[in-house]
Amino acid sequence: MTHETIIRQFENLPGPDVEAGAAVEAHEKNLTKPAGALGKLEELCVWCATWQARYPPSLDNTTILIFAGNHGVAKHGVSAFPSAVTAQMVRNFRTGGAAINQLAAVQDAKIEVVELDLEEPTADFTIEPAMSEPDFLKAFTQGFNAVEPSWNLLILGEMGIGNTTSAAAVATALFGGDPADWTGPGTGLNSRDIARKASIIRAGLERHATSIVDPLSALQCLGGRELAAVAGAILAARRRRIPVFLDGFVTTAAAAVLEKVSPGALDHCVLGHVSFEPGHKKLLTALNKTPLLDLGMRLGEASGAAVALGILRCAIAAHTGMATFEEAAISRKV
Repeated sequence: MTHETIIRQFENLPGPDVEAGAAVEAHEKNLTKPAGALGKLEELCVWCATWQARYPPSLDNTTILIFAGNHGVAKHGVSAFPSAVTAQMVRNFRTGGAAINQLAAVQDAKIEVVELDLEEPTADFTIEPAMSEPDFLKAFTQGFNAVEPSWNLLILGEMGIGNTTSAAAVATALFGGDPADWTGPGTGLNSRDIARKASIIRAGLERHATSIVDPLSALQCLGGRELAAVAGAILAARRRRIPVFLDGFVTTAAAAVLEKVSPGALDHCVLGHVSFEPGHKKLLTALNKTPLLDLGMRLGEASGAAVALGILRCAIAAHTGMATFEEAAISRKV
């Protein structure tokens, strides 16, 4: 892909399938409950069907896709953990020892992990762009190509020491404000270290002030390979009519790039949860997105979105499994 081919992918994006949504709503009226009694569950069922373009909606091929990348800016001590932890956690994912492995097993979702040149961290964005144009396009394309057309729900996660710094930098570039307002503890920084992290972000923004001419250049200059891959995967899912659950601050910052390129590009996405990171709350406000859960989580690796998957499973189970008034011989509202 080139920048131009990425932009062309935004042309004629598929919209929601109105007929599938109408089928959900029609069946919902006949179920043994008052109209609207299941609230958000009913809305989620409509959302899932319209973006899958099928009725009834199904979650029999749900995939959690985790992208992992390393960050040159981590050398400034913006994380409580060393960069070696990225590769160590990837091994943990592959051997089934991480939180996401347990959550995926409970939710009957498969996990795929994509390593993005872990041996070669991105550049220190306070000195030069985090990614060269070829590196950025390679990572974006890897994310785009990782999405299989057969999937019927995609949950996106990430792993990368230092990536909340990149996420905060990208968010500030996209929406403005003081970097301190977008910067949080990440892996567990204290208030002094958070202030230093914000100063690193400020330096990066100043360094690239004349280079950030559009949302994609902001992602290239300040992001990371896993953020670029997440953005590519979200765009591919939209083109392939696959609804998406986003996880925390990092995946949402990557997603926000697409929304800034083309408003409405995230209509097929639901926010699984709002994380403890203060920047995530600001992003959700900027994107006008309401999270399903608020559990104070800040782990990443798709953990919050995986928990939220249970809500969607409940929504579809209720819709497809409940009896109608006629089947149950129950009188309707008079």
